[in-house]
Amino acid sequence: MRASDADRERVAQVLHGALAEGRITINELEERLSTVYAAKTLGELKPVTADLPVGSAAIEPATTRALGFPDNRIGGHPGSAVSVGVMSGAVRKGSWVLPPNHNSFAFWGGAEIDLRNARFAEKQSTISAVAIMGGIQITVPDDINVDVTGIGFMGSFYLDDKAGTPPAPPTAPTVKITGLAFWGGVVVTRKRRKTEVKELDG
Repeated sequence: MRASDADRERVAQVLHGALAEGRITINELEERLSTVYAAKTLGELKPVTADLPVGSAAIEPATTRALGFPDNRIGGHPGSAVSVGVMSGAVRKGSWVLPPNHNSFAFWGGAEIDLRNARFAEKQSTISAVAIMGGIQITVPDDINVDVTGIGFMGSFYLDDKAGTPPAPPTAPTVKITGLAFWGGVVVTRKRRKTEVKELDG
C-alpha cells in the first residue's frame, strides 16, 4: 500500500520522540528521516521503527490514534439515514458512511448494522434503534467510543462487551445508541475492527 504524507509524518514524530528519550542518536535520526521521507510504501516505513518500543505499529491506525493524531475514518458523503425491517430484514454493513443521525426500525423483522468497516461522516453520531417484536443487532469496532442509553420494555436493550474493552482515544469517533426495545431486542456488540485484522495479518 502506498504511503501518504500523513503516514510519513507520523513515523517521523515517533523518531523525534525516540531521540528525546535517548533511544537513538542525532545521526541515526537524520539517517532514518531520510529513509522515511523517501519511502513510497507502508512496507518501507515499518523497518524504520522496528527496533523501537512502538515497533512497526508506528504506522498502524490504532497506534496513531492513541498518539493523538486525527482519526482517518472521519469524513465522507453520508450513507443511508434509515434501515427498516418490517416483516423482513435490513442490513447496513461493509464499506459505508454512517451519517450524523441514523434511524433503525424493526417490526416483526430484523435489522443489522455493522460499523467495523465503516467511515463516519462526523466525529459524533447517533443511532436511534426501535425494535417492536423484532430485533436489531449493532456491531461496533472496539476502537471507537460508544454510549448506549436505550430502554428495554418487556424486551432488552444492552451493550455486550464481556471483554471489558478499554475506552478508545479521544480522537476516535463516538457513536451514541439510543431508542426502545418493546417485546424485542436491541443488542450492541463490540468486536475487533475488520480492517485492523487485515492490516495486522498483512
